[in-house]
Amino acid sequence: MTAPVRTPGRRRPDESMTLLVEVMEKPLDPGYAEEAERRAEAARAGRPTGRRGYSVVLLLLLAALLGLLTVSAARQLRAPQADVAAAREVLENQIVDRRAEVDALQARSVALSDEIEELQHTALASEDPGLLQTLQRDGVVSGSAAVNGPGLVVSLSDGDAAQSESAPDASARVRDADVQTVVNALWAAGAEAISVDDQRLTSLSAIRNAGDAILVDLVPLPGPTYTIRAIGDPDDLQTAYARSGAPAYLQLLGSRYGIQSSVTPQSDLSLPGVGNQTLRYASPSGAGESSSQPGDGAQETPQGTSSSDTEEERS
Repeated sequence: MTAPVRTPGRRRPDESMTLLVEVMEKPLDPGYAEEAERRAEAARAGRPTGRRGYSVVLLLLLAALLGLLTVSAARQLRAPQADVAAAREVLENQIVDRRAEVDALQARSVALSDEIEELQHTALASEDPGLLQTLQRDGVVSGSAAVNGPGLVVSLSDGDAAQSESAPDASARVRDADVQTVVNALWAAGAEAISVDDQRLTSLSAIRNAGDAILVDLVPLPGPTYTIRAIGDPDDLQTAYARSGAPAYLQLLGSRYGIQSSVTPQSDLSLPGVGNQTLRYASPSGAGESSSQPGDGAQETPQGTSSSDTEEERS
């Protein structure tokens, strides 16, 4: 059987390099070419193209979602919780009740002290008038007895910047050192008895700051005006007080921080007593006279606080 004869045809010179021919003639895959053409049309039409456009849209949606979640969380945090409000109300009521109880006990203590003092005066008036006078004088010095008489009134008020509701300035508030400076100057001027906002000062009294509040013997003063009353001869007190460093100190507070102050003589002042105090030290009669003056050691801050110390504290 005779094999079929193949007719020789013309062959391409690069027939053996089909892959290279495809790469040279069609460098892009048909799918890539279609995608490139679609992106070009979208760009000409002004629409987002490809994954980049989708990424921008997803990013905007994510930002909006996070914003909504943040606003919702903030509202929930700011909204008053029923349990928290109820607990706060219970605590406030307890504070009011305890404060009323303390005030009642303090008034009871003062009444009992007055009753004891009256009984002592009745018993000693006929038996030992000299001892009665000594007890009365000691009651004025120690602060256990209420006193009346002429004297001097010094008022200190917070500056306007401290009373601002938007941004209060703490440096414009009256502080314990300011009250101590005035009190020490009045003791040095010869005051026989001193009170700060109806809180009688004794040899054991302390004037301190607790946050923004001023405490006298652990009793907070309401402010923003603090009234210091001193019993003594008004003319002598005013003259000696004017010679001390307190007026210049208060003038410095007024010029720098807006703290207002005033000094007014009064013909009749009434200072309350603190009642009988616990006896801590005693010596036999005639063993020696005490040389201490009323109010010595009442405050630990020395008289004549310098302006540099005040600047450092207020800063």
